[in-house]
Amino acid sequence: MRGTVRKISLPRRVVIDLMRASADVPFVAVRRTLRIGRLATARKGLSQRPAWAAIFAKAFAILASDQPILRRVYLKWPWPHFYEFPQTLAMIVVAPDATPDGVLLFPVKAPDLMSLADADASIRNAKTQPIEITPFFRKTMMVTRLPQPIRRLAWALGLNFGRQRGNYVGTLLVTSVAAFGGGEVEARGPQSFILSYDKVSEDGAIDVMIRWDHRITDAAFIGGELSRLEQVLDNHIADELLALATAQRGAVAATPARRMERIADR
Repeated sequence: MRGTVRKISLPRRVVIDLMRASADVPFVAVRRTLRIGRLATARKGLSQRPAWAAIFAKAFAILASDQPILRRVYLKWPWPHFYEFPQTLAMIVVAPDATPDGVLLFPVKAPDLMSLADADASIRNAKTQPIEITPFFRKTMMVTRLPQPIRRLAWALGLNFGRQRGNYVGTLLVTSVAAFGGGEVEARGPQSFILSYDKVSEDGAIDVMIRWDHRITDAAFIGGELSRLEQVLDNHIADELLALATAQRGAVAATPARRMERIADR
């Protein structure tokens, strides 16, 4: 049967390179249902709701600030060793409006030190703006345009030198299809930890999966961190969203007052 030859677009080539870079990582996974009713209620009360990807990236980074293992990567060069970063670099899977046939990774450095509003705004801007405006996307496309031998060398350098690994690959990958109807995603990537999540149920439950490089740690440790993740989400993160809701209500209430002041001054 005769078919049609189709050119591989740059966004699809990015995904192909990511899959090749993650092919040798011995991933294992733990799935768990987390009860985050307080967080879900707090998020519903917001007029501008931070994306769940930003929420999970910050919650994981809070865990990693206390657990150095969650900031480690396995490097092959110049000899096999672990490399530990001082902060979490989360890579958020983004489907830019300008690239309907692919996804890109958007970095959020030290999300535990950012407000959720700022992290969410940066992610949304990356999704809606032209690719050329986002510096990391621009660099990604620049590398992806290189001939395959040079591109593979660039990936090898980025994956196996600690500092560059942090700058271009990161330690955490956050992905989900919750916004597209939900479902479980067994994602792959060169990051040491991959966090995916499903839709939040009416009773505030959410299914979460963490996949990780088994060379770095074991399931017992990750199981304990998932319990801590639930606590961080339903306490620390929920508190931040409640404070944000209060600020939003104050801003809305202040708007009519400012209008009346301007009218009175005329």
